[in-house]
Amino acid sequence: MNIKEIIDTIYSLPQASNESLIQHISEVSYSKGFCLMEADKVIPYIYFLKKGIVRAYASTESNDITFWFGTEGETIVSMKSYVDEKPGYENIELLEDCEFYKLETEKLKILYNEDIHIANWGRKFAERELVKTEELIISRQYKTAMERYKDLLKEKPYLLQRVQLGHIASYLGIAQVSLSRIRAEIK
Repeated sequence: MNIKEIIDTIYSLPQASNESLIQHISEVSYSKGFCLMEADKVIPYIYFLKKGIVRAYASTESNDITFWFGTEGETIVSMKSYVDEKPGYENIELLEDCEFYKLETEKLKILYNEDIHIANWGRKFAERELVKTEELIISRQYKTAMERYKDLLKEKPYLLQRVQLGHIASYLGIAQVSLSRIRAEIK
């Protein structure tokens, strides 16, 4: 996806505002396995995924818990860093070689003060992130692993071809053996 398409999926901007925003965005590429964001660090950037796939996870003493996958067109942001300029909770690991559009948070906040359209775009961006988080929490709290797996098959079936089953199991909150049983039941 190109950056204009990604921006427009969040909120369509007038041409002048769009151009103003885009002039502050650069393109970067990193290899599979790279850690784009680290927990306990302030992340001063927002990334838009042009190509590839990433996972967000939190580490415990015994393992990593995957809680989100990002694919082409999605925004990658540490909301705690973005909102409070404090260290974030999450690690973001590249599961493939990836290409990103990169925007410095501080520059974006300056644009918010200069352009009401970009400020509205930022509000829509934050609202979308809130809804994604809310959906994730509800899914984790109220759905069974089987229901979460069926949702994954329905909404993002391509993840099964692009992501290790161990990461999928972690995302579903189950052991890989349990994921194998669920997959066998569905077939």
